[in-house]
Amino acid sequence: MSNAITFKILEDIARDLSGDEISFPTFLDITFQVRTALKDPNLNVEQLAKLVGAEPLMSAKIIRMANSVMMNPSGREIADVKTAIVRVGMEAVRTVSFAVAMDQLLKSKHMVPFESLSRKLWEHTAHVAALCRVLARKLARINGDEAMFAGLVHDLGVFYLMSRAANFPELIDDKPELYALLVDWHENIGHALLSALGSPEQVLKAVQEHETERELREVKTLSDVLYVANKIANLTSSWRDPEFDAGVDTSILGSLFDQAALNEIVAESEEEVLSLKAALGA
Repeated sequence: MSNAITFKILEDIARDLSGDEISFPTFLDITFQVRTALKDPNLNVEQLAKLVGAEPLMSAKIIRMANSVMMNPSGREIADVKTAIVRVGMEAVRTVSFAVAMDQLLKSKHMVPFESLSRKLWEHTAHVAALCRVLARKLARINGDEAMFAGLVHDLGVFYLMSRAANFPELIDDKPELYALLVDWHENIGHALLSALGSPEQVLKAVQEHETERELREVKTLSDVLYVANKIANLTSSWRDPEFDAGVDTSILGSLFDQAALNEIVAESEEEVLSLKAALGA
């Protein structure tokens, strides 16, 4: 029975994401509004601040991020949305909009059956986002804000699939089938959602490949950064269930870093990881 439900969920999602009029899940409403606003080349900080200011959770998270250790090494505190946006940058507003959307979804009543998994997933998501920002700066020399965004949305497909599965009690009760759905399909579903939302090509590629095993000798691209950040985060904050899964292979880390170098990266990034997780409410 659960196999049939899984097929129906995937069929419904495919239909929703393939038409001319994309049917976005309601938890992405605020993200869609921000995405639409940011597409306007004439958008200024005042206009974006007005949009963000209309959403209390967005405002709070933007200000919290602007005052985090990561974004505010001087320690000079700010309290208004406009100044916060100037400090964190417009790309960070996109990131926070997704954080708000996922946080609202996970706290909604119909997601109660997934409470334990949701908590692990959110913890993992924020950890990967912070690590992406650190690795982008330390190793890849690429845009840290874009890397942070990729980290935050890399498991968007899991969030979305859970929101659909919540409507089917028999699937919720069939833990192996539910787990297989989340693991097997989250990359492709996440890619399709982000593509429909007009995300940059390099982000789409990184998300679609973030669990694809590969050989790496150095960390250069956004896809490399996300792949390695996900591996490092899985050492301590994986959402995978050991009952159904042996876990994500992290042996690639040994070919990239000796233990001392890996320890150094983790230690140096720890404050930034904690800072971002606090800012995002994880």
